[in-house]
Amino acid sequence: MDISVLGGGHFGTVIAHSIAENGNPVSLWMRDGNRAEKAQKTRENLKYLPGLAIHPNVSITSDIQAAVARASLVFITVPSASFAEVCDSIKKIASEQAVFVSGTKGISPNGFKLMSEITAETLDTSNVGVLSGPNLAEEIAQAQLTGTVIASEKSNICDQVQDVLHSDRLRVYKSTDIYGVELAGALKNIYAIICGMANGFSVGQNTIGMLLTRALAEMSRFAVAMGGNPFTFLGLAGVGDLLVTCSSPLSRNYQLGLKISRGVSVGEAIGELGQLAEGLNTLKLVQAKKNEMNVYMPLVDGLHRVLFDGDEIWSVVNGLMEAPEGPDVEFADPSIWPSS
Repeated sequence: MDISVLGGGHFGTVIAHSIAENGNPVSLWMRDGNRAEKAQKTRENLKYLPGLAIHPNVSITSDIQAAVARASLVFITVPSASFAEVCDSIKKIASEQAVFVSGTKGISPNGFKLMSEITAETLDTSNVGVLSGPNLAEEIAQAQLTGTVIASEKSNICDQVQDVLHSDRLRVYKSTDIYGVELAGALKNIYAIICGMANGFSVGQNTIGMLLTRALAEMSRFAVAMGGNPFTFLGLAGVGDLLVTCSSPLSRNYQLGLKISRGVSVGEAIGELGQLAEGLNTLKLVQAKKNEMNVYMPLVDGLHRVLFDGDEIWSVVNGLMEAPEGPDVEFADPSIWPSS
């Protein structure tokens, strides 16, 4: 099987490496020609994953046509801001029978579209899947044990991805709820910012426990309003990814929140991180969408007020703590719609 990975960042590099370790030849496309040439020679992605000796089965190139033309399975792991552009650039190159799997966690501002929707529309295909879960690239590169979820409406796509990725260090689970899995991967970045801020203020573990569970309630509530399955959020793509992203210093969104809690402005924090945290764009889009659909998401609303409306953080926190309490798990009793 010819396999291609588009995007030479943290996740794209480690996915290509993992697939290659299973004995599959992989083309890894990087936009920057100089970086691609250097990585091909040195077998190392110094910018994103220094120390990982990229498997010899990975061929690194900046020629997107060479990477995609013969591929029957294409993983797209570029940032959400350039996702549509990359899809557009391969629509006349890729095979009509090719399978496309998004590994990008984000939402497009153009019509509130998820990456799977952009893939299907731009490439005019139904051969689409989504890869998501608690998948910090640095830990996968260190051969730490982890699991991921491949979601697709087509079982053969799930089987195919499971076959090329599964190893004794990476378990690959299946889901048919592509929308729920993808929403989970995008939404959790918002709450990682909140938890980074909370950690910066040295809150107790009880507070973190409350934040995580209320975050899970908001995520599943929003997903149901968008057509997802709330039970998807009990798995790796939901609570699994949420726990990791909201507690790991490897998470850019967590680091963003931590810096903000220490008095660093949003703009300065982005500069220090060296790249945009996806949670900021997601926050703006979800705030507008939940207002449009009248979905109750007080944590999203509170974070938006702090980061973009200039509200004082402890005033927002006090307001959240004084709000009326609703049921703990509303989907356990569908007759009760929550007020919190």
